[in-house]
Amino acid sequence: MKVKICGIKDINTAISAIESGVDALGFVFAESKRKINPESAGKIIRELPGEVLKVGVFVNETKETIEEIASVSGINVIQLHGDEQPEFCSSFSFPVIKALSIGSLDDLSKLDEYSCEYILLDSPKGKYRGGSGVSFDWSILNDYQMKNKKIILAGGLNPENVEEGINAANPYMVDVSSGVETEGMKDLEKIKRFIDNAKSVEREEVK
Repeated sequence: MKVKICGIKDINTAISAIESGVDALGFVFAESKRKINPESAGKIIRELPGEVLKVGVFVNETKETIEEIASVSGINVIQLHGDEQPEFCSSFSFPVIKALSIGSLDDLSKLDEYSCEYILLDSPKGKYRGGSGVSFDWSILNDYQMKNKKIILAGGLNPENVEEGINAANPYMVDVSSGVETEGMKDLEKIKRFIDNAKSVEREEVK
């Protein structure tokens, strides 16, 4: 099982997550208490191994700004967490993760509209897009055919429930931010426990 830790703001957290086996790190460039500027993200990213995905998170940003931030920071994957349309998402040369808010089975129909490589399924939006610590009803995924999409499960995951989430959704990757924090700060022990628990689950191959 692949794991993404989102909301990285310092090198110590990034290195600790990598030592624990993380596959992707997320850097938030949208309005959020976890927001980081491109220059600071770049300093961290330049210290990271090449095989780890460096994901930049954006919400309803212009293509020009996204590409400029990618150039400055060194991110190599773009996560679009707003109201971006399919045409916009397919206009980048970078791999794209399109985040969708899932409140009901009907919301899953949006998956077919996007051709990007990854789809992130998150809880319904609150004050900010993502990072709310609230999960959606994973049972609605039981009978939905993902049609070869690389599904990333997010929203309300933590070290205690990540195995349940993986078993319910059978995703390609799990993504966590607030679920590995203590008093609003990344907790290295929780990060390690989350990664260990996620990677202990054998993912079913989708036929």
